[in-house]
Amino acid sequence: MTDTRALRDAFGAFLTGVTVVTAVNGEGAPIGFTANSFTSVSLDPPLLLVCLAKTSRNLPTLMAVTGFGVNVLSEGQKNVSNTFARPVEDRFAAVEWKEGPHGSPVFNDAAAWFDCSVHERIDAGDHVVMIGRVEAFDNSGKTGLGYARGGYFTPALTENKLLANVDGAVEIGAVVERDGQILLVPSKLGGWTLPFFDKPDVAQPALEPLMVEQLGVNVRSGLLYSVYDDSETGQHRVVYRAALGDGQPEIGRMFPLSQLPLEDVPNPAVRDLLKRYAQESTLNEFGIYFGNQEKGRVHAVANRG
Repeated sequence: MTDTRALRDAFGAFLTGVTVVTAVNGEGAPIGFTANSFTSVSLDPPLLLVCLAKTSRNLPTLMAVTGFGVNVLSEGQKNVSNTFARPVEDRFAAVEWKEGPHGSPVFNDAAAWFDCSVHERIDAGDHVVMIGRVEAFDNSGKTGLGYARGGYFTPALTENKLLANVDGAVEIGAVVERDGQILLVPSKLGGWTLPFFDKPDVAQPALEPLMVEQLGVNVRSGLLYSVYDDSETGQHRVVYRAALGDGQPEIGRMFPLSQLPLEDVPNPAVRDLLKRYAQESTLNEFGIYFGNQEKGRVHAVANRG
C-alpha cells in the first residue's frame, strides 16, 4: 500500500507556481481557493488545467459552473495565497479583483490571469481534472510566486543573496528586449554595448527611471541576469533583463537576437553576456551569472514570470 504522506512529500519536491482558482456560485457570489496543481495544456486551442480534490467544499460549485478563472499570484501575494488556502469568511476582501471578460473573478495585482470556459472535466482518482478553454487573459509582467516542499520562494530571494556580495563602485545595466530584438547603445570604445549607468543603489527598482530618462521610452525591468567584476572598467556590473515599451529609443539601435553584432562589441564580458542571452532565449530558460569576466557560475532561477 502506498504511503500517501510520503508520496505527497515527494510530489512536493517539484517547484511550482501558486494560483488562486475562482468562480461564481449559483447565488452569484465569488468563490476561490489556492491551488498549485496548474499547468498549460495547449496553445491551439488555448487550454489549461487545474486539479480539484473531491474532498474540497468547492467541488459542487466547480462541477456546476460553465467557467472559472485562474490567477497566477505575483511574488508579493503570499498573504493572498494563505488567505485563499484557509477557511476565511470573506477571502475576497484580501485582494483587489474585478469580473473578468468571461465572468470569473480576476485579481488586479496577479502576475497573470486566465478567464476560462469549462472545456472538460475528467475523473482522476481522488481529484477532478478541470480543463479550461482560455477565453481571455492578461499578463502583467510581474514575477510569479513559487512554492516547493511546503514553503514559498521567489527569484528576489536569489537576487538579494547574490547582491549582498556586491560592494564598491557599481554600474547597473540591462539587456533590453522587444519582439526578439536587443537594444544596444554606442560604446565609448567604439562599436556597441548595453545601456549602463553609474548607480550606488543596485536594486532593480532604481533601474527603470534611469533607462526611461536616457532612452526616452518606457522600460519595464525584470529579473537579475548577471553580476560580475569587470577588470576593463574596474567596476562591479549588475545587469537585469528588461522589456522595452512602445516607441523608438532616442539612442541606440535594435538588433535581432540571431544577428547580434558581436564582432563590434569591444568589451569581452558584454560580448559573452550577449552570447549567453541569445542561447538561453531559444529555450526561454534564464539563469543568473555571478563571477567575473573570465569565469563564474550560472545560478538557476525558478521563474516564470
